[in-house]
Amino acid sequence: MKINHRKTLGTLFILTCAAAVLLPGGTVAAQENAEGKAHLSFPGEYVRRLQNDEAVVVLGYRTANGSIGQKWLMVEVSMTVLPGHNMTLKREDFWLTTPDGSRVDLATQEEFNKGSGAVRALDARANISRDSLNYLPTQANMPCRIGFFSDAATPARGLTYTQFSMNPNSACGGRLYWVIPDGIKYGQHFLNIQLPDQVMKVPFKIMTKEDLKEAKAMVKEWEKEQKAAKKAAKQAAKEQK
Repeated sequence: MKINHRKTLGTLFILTCAAAVLLPGGTVAAQENAEGKAHLSFPGEYVRRLQNDEAVVVLGYRTANGSIGQKWLMVEVSMTVLPGHNMTLKREDFWLTTPDGSRVDLATQEEFNKGSGAVRALDARANISRDSLNYLPTQANMPCRIGFFSDAATPARGLTYTQFSMNPNSACGGRLYWVIPDGIKYGQHFLNIQLPDQVMKVPFKIMTKEDLKEAKAMVKEWEKEQKAAKKAAKQAAKEQK
């Protein structure tokens, strides 16, 4: 499988496939897809941003990374669609791939209710220490909820919905939960999202301490490129005056 990639400002890699993974240590792997380019970037140690020709997804998984051995895995997601696209996604359009290649579907609301004690503990941890997911395009400024789960103890979370709709102005967000029968393990995971024309595969690695050191280096590189991009844009604007 041939992969073409190059370094750009604002994104560590642009890959000619719809699903890309950059693993600590510099290894790049990709799964072929007939659709266009996917842009993977690293705004935070536990934050991954993936953009293709239809949508943008930002994933935060700090809580999941601190849950080794536990059966409940939770991630936070924000997403939108690009201009020219509108879509409705259902709960069955989201699933997880674990390091051994297994597919795990989202927990059901019934499972969520039965595991409420463990889930509330996860939520409490996430509320104390969480990462910004504010990396959507600027036009995405209308909040919408990804409401696949609700908790009677937190009525502010609202009702449970089986789907949600997006347009380019939507900034949709929510928490997603899975039951991992054998417990969360170190290694590469994927959040898979079935879009109308393709599957987005957002990679996130449950990291060891050594992996985390390399992830921090990638974040610093991303921040460096962001500063360079802003400086270049400022200089270009100045020259046009």
